[in-house]
Amino acid sequence: MGLGYREAILFTSNYGGVSYDIWLYQPLTGHIFKLTQDLAEEFSIPYWSPDTQYISFIGKNNIVYVFNLSNRALAQIDQIEPYTLLSWSPDSLYLSYVRNGRIVIYNINTHASSTIVEEGATDVQWFPSGEALLFVAPDGAGNVQLYKISRDGTNKQQLTQNTEGPLHNVRIAPNGQFALYTSPGASISLITTVNLTTGESYRLEGGPQAKNYFPEWSPDSSHIAYSATDIVQNQYVSLIQTGSRVGGQQKTLAVSTCFSTPVSWSPDGNRIAYLSGCENQEPADQIWIVDVRNPNNPIKVVEARWITALNWSPPIHDAHPKRLYLNHEYKVSFFYPANWRKVTEERYEGIDGFFQISAISSERGIHEVCRSEAFHILKPYGSNPQIVPTLLQSQAACFIFPSEDQPTEMRNQAALIVKYPYPIVIQGNSYQYFILWADRNHLIPLGQTLSYI
Repeated sequence: MGLGYREAILFTSNYGGVSYDIWLYQPLTGHIFKLTQDLAEEFSIPYWSPDTQYISFIGKNNIVYVFNLSNRALAQIDQIEPYTLLSWSPDSLYLSYVRNGRIVIYNINTHASSTIVEEGATDVQWFPSGEALLFVAPDGAGNVQLYKISRDGTNKQQLTQNTEGPLHNVRIAPNGQFALYTSPGASISLITTVNLTTGESYRLEGGPQAKNYFPEWSPDSSHIAYSATDIVQNQYVSLIQTGSRVGGQQKTLAVSTCFSTPVSWSPDGNRIAYLSGCENQEPADQIWIVDVRNPNNPIKVVEARWITALNWSPPIHDAHPKRLYLNHEYKVSFFYPANWRKVTEERYEGIDGFFQISAISSERGIHEVCRSEAFHILKPYGSNPQIVPTLLQSQAACFIFPSEDQPTEMRNQAALIVKYPYPIVIQGNSYQYFILWADRNHLIPLGQTLSYI
């Protein structure tokens, strides 16, 4: 995706016709693009992948679509209930949702999926580690609780002790430390945040009618924006408000002419987009943006009948400088943290991690090669490592993540194995697979930049 798309707003609209579709607005240029063709519905909500390369939504016939913004490729991956929350993994490789009492983890490259059976589960979302999921489900007494579970379905933990009724619109904070929800229903809707470590909860003051909808976390996880319904001159309006994650600091930034409206933060956390232009109980037909730092002059940026959802692109994290690692013998390149230093031609290390490369000679398939590495007799990944199949550089691949009993001296080592497009020859021997070892925190970012040369 070009840099122009790194800040963009997706919205659902039947602009220019009678069918709903997903559209994209670029604040930097003012340009509007139609992304789909007769595929969306009024209920369709577009979700960005964290790397902004893909969007997902539930469209016609309740089909889950994944759209590649780079090459315009469109995939149909499942059929689920409207308004089901779709959640992207931090590495943008997996899409998760709930279907028929099962948490689905779908690999958008290999089109393979795994499931975790959790009757009554809703609102499944990824923790920022990429190794666990948050979801909502009833406990043994029928009270709805928040739970955390590992991506392989183990280590299920109950995070709350709720006895006050259903929880709606559950959303995990970008830093994974808090979550929010609304309760108890639609006519009275109050926003609560909960510390996922301590279980301590906080109630936001909200609007004057106790009708607070569409709460969304700021990118830095410190504040919540939401739509608060009020009555002005016998007409419903919606106050665009923000509040602190622990209550207090309430501010009203703007007023929408709709009963309620979704809100969405800009990637830098300085602006909020919302819908307005509702007349005679009809849907919105405008997108407005208000600057949190100077809320006196909201601006209308889009007018298009009708608009039912919007979603600003997420922040792109380029926080740490990178250098290109190039190895002609192994025919690979990838980017690594610039502060790491060379130990050998094949190994680099830093205070916060390391990588090392090699190659594997084997005529066996990727599944057997991955299992052989993961369950090596010396147990370098512990006694119960996790193998995650994937696809990189259009080649079969797998990630290997260690279990908790991995030896300390392995420095949290994980591995990525990728099939070469064709065997390579090193010192007279033929090799079919490339292997990258790295600490688990850096393995996925390193692997995402891998290229064969």
